[in-house]
Amino acid sequence: MTNDATQSPEAVALADRLGELVARMRSAEAELGAVLVEIEQRGVMELFGYRSAARLLEHLADMPKPATERLIKRARLLNPGRNLDGSPIPALAPATGVAARAGRLSNPMIDVITSVLSQVPPEHCVSAETNLLAFAEEAGHKQVATLGARILAPDGPAPDDTEPVVPTRELFLRRKRTGIWELSGRFDDETGTRAHALLDALAERRTGDEGPDFRTAPQRYGDAFSDAVDLALNSPELPMQAGERAHVMVAVSLEDLKSGVGKATLGDTGTMSAAEARVHACDAMIIPAVLGDKSEPLNLGRLRRLISAGLRRALFLRDRGCAFPGCHRPPRHCQGHHVRHWADGGPTDLTNLVLMCAHHHRLLHRSGWEVRIAADGLPEFLPPVFIDRRRKPRRNNLHEPLPFAA
Repeated sequence: MTNDATQSPEAVALADRLGELVARMRSAEAELGAVLVEIEQRGVMELFGYRSAARLLEHLADMPKPATERLIKRARLLNPGRNLDGSPIPALAPATGVAARAGRLSNPMIDVITSVLSQVPPEHCVSAETNLLAFAEEAGHKQVATLGARILAPDGPAPDDTEPVVPTRELFLRRKRTGIWELSGRFDDETGTRAHALLDALAERRTGDEGPDFRTAPQRYGDAFSDAVDLALNSPELPMQAGERAHVMVAVSLEDLKSGVGKATLGDTGTMSAAEARVHACDAMIIPAVLGDKSEPLNLGRLRRLISAGLRRALFLRDRGCAFPGCHRPPRHCQGHHVRHWADGGPTDLTNLVLMCAHHHRLLHRSGWEVRIAADGLPEFLPPVFIDRRRKPRRNNLHEPLPFAA
């Protein structure tokens, strides 16, 4: 479903204005840094009587000294300088300096790139900077940092295969009349530590093309718990119940399922919106019972919409994790999404499926983002017009390709 507010002319105009102002701010700061480096080369003491350019800027701009020192330190890496004997000092990241003065890079992005280049052998600096800047055009600084880490340590750390001991634990889960569930429990230190580590990893702030993450800590941990439940439900080792894998039945009318408007009955007593049922109908272990005008069952489960184990493995191999641009989530954190929704007649095959984490799956259903399968068989995403007026297709380049892929 598409949020009409994201397509409004007012939103597009304001977003364009914000983009212009941010670019001007970035460009001005980069130019300021270049001027300060030039002042250092000419002699700040001779020109102004100050001991350093940082002190000069501190008084001239009423800025705190740590901020002026950070600005000048960053500028020295982007602009060429001179030694005391007059010999030139080449810039560590000259191409990054050009992009910064054009207003295309944030300070965190510049810091990420220069940090990586400072650790790369000099003979590889040019190619590394080219790759980082190319990736920076369509990714945030955290995603570029991930690429930088791969450049510095392509093999990554070895996995931890330690087998935990199973201790005694207690858990209480109950549903209130309002439909809200309450969870409480008591755990030993080892179990609590593992649970905290799991939820911490799933509760990280999500910053990317969809904007900053404004969720509170309790909201992030609540979403993390929901993601952990999805991981457990998708596990092939989940025990059977009455001869079937654990699932929840949702009853919804065919009209409401197609429109996303109305209510669906969840399990025995719960409810959820038809829009939520439409999200879960893609791949989750929530089985829809589609009803006609007189509540007669039209479709119980429609098994062909469920992704088979073989098809899921093919998705894992193709997408290597959540396919949304800038998302790190691995395949085990993801669910299959129908590009053309199954309720609208979309087939359950590789050409109509894309792997997505729960967060970006919901974002796709509720925002102006769209997904399609490109001519080369890989998924690509079209951003809303308020993010990119041209709606240039974007892909996720963070996941490691197969070792034998071209």
